[in-house]
Amino acid sequence: MHADETKTDAALVRRLLAAQFPAWADLPVEPVASHGTVNAIYRLGPDMAVRLPRVEGGSQDAATEHRWLPRLAPHLPYAVPAPLGLGAPAEGYPWAWSVCRWLDGANPAPGSGGAELAGDLAEFVRALRVADPTDAPPAYRCEPLAARDGATRDALRALHGVIDTDAAAGIWSQALRAPGPRGPAVWVHGDLQPGNVLVAGGRLTAVIDFGCMGLADPAVDLIAAWYLLPPGPRTVFRAEVARGTATGGEAGAAEAEAEVWARGRGWALSVALMELSYYRTSNRVMAATARHVIGEILADGGGDGGGGQ
Repeated sequence: MHADETKTDAALVRRLLAAQFPAWADLPVEPVASHGTVNAIYRLGPDMAVRLPRVEGGSQDAATEHRWLPRLAPHLPYAVPAPLGLGAPAEGYPWAWSVCRWLDGANPAPGSGGAELAGDLAEFVRALRVADPTDAPPAYRCEPLAARDGATRDALRALHGVIDTDAAAGIWSQALRAPGPRGPAVWVHGDLQPGNVLVAGGRLTAVIDFGCMGLADPAVDLIAAWYLLPPGPRTVFRAEVARGTATGGEAGAAEAEAEVWARGRGWALSVALMELSYYRTSNRVMAATARHVIGEILADGGGDGGGGQ
């Protein structure tokens, strides 16, 4: 645990349930093994989950999901958490917490997805992009890519001797040269990483942990290409996610798609660099995932292709 993380346990969950949701207080509570960094998760009975933010940065996530997921869920092609209860701070626990429906599936290994998962992810991203944005909040990652330049270069300096920082810096600079979005911000999940998707039999079954969701550059959700897919399926994802969203004629559509892909690569690199810098000694799974993503992007070489160049 980092110093800013709040400790939770099953006993705390039982006390919170007894005080606020007594109908569920007698159900078994079991901690769920997770390498996530924002929420502690407990299984509640056979078909529910309790999520408690571990850090202040996630303290608004429960309320955000409770408000927006019921609105988005009917328009999405895959399951998302169904909020069942929003808990209040109590028993010495400082933040809002949630009870939601349990979703079956397993987190995939980084870069392990095949072409079918690539198509499923693209379908999800496309559906989310066209969801009604009325009154939607800004996403956690709503800033222009250039606004991350200072923090990204800080991470590069911290990783000198750990990765090829010269190559990574070159790709980052290339991403910053990509033009910004041509259209308005759209709904994004904001953190399509292995820990936030569930699969079974190589297919997507659910997308979870929407704490970063909101309106942003559509490029943000393209991080899935490097976090979840190897080069071949990455190409499938790229083609499928662009299908049906192109405007402005064939040449203009191709140019716009290349721009959003370049920004998506930049987002994936920036997120992974910061994760590796922060979690290198404290969370081996997160650090290994970040290393994998950086390696995939360096193999791309910042080129225009969906996979390695």
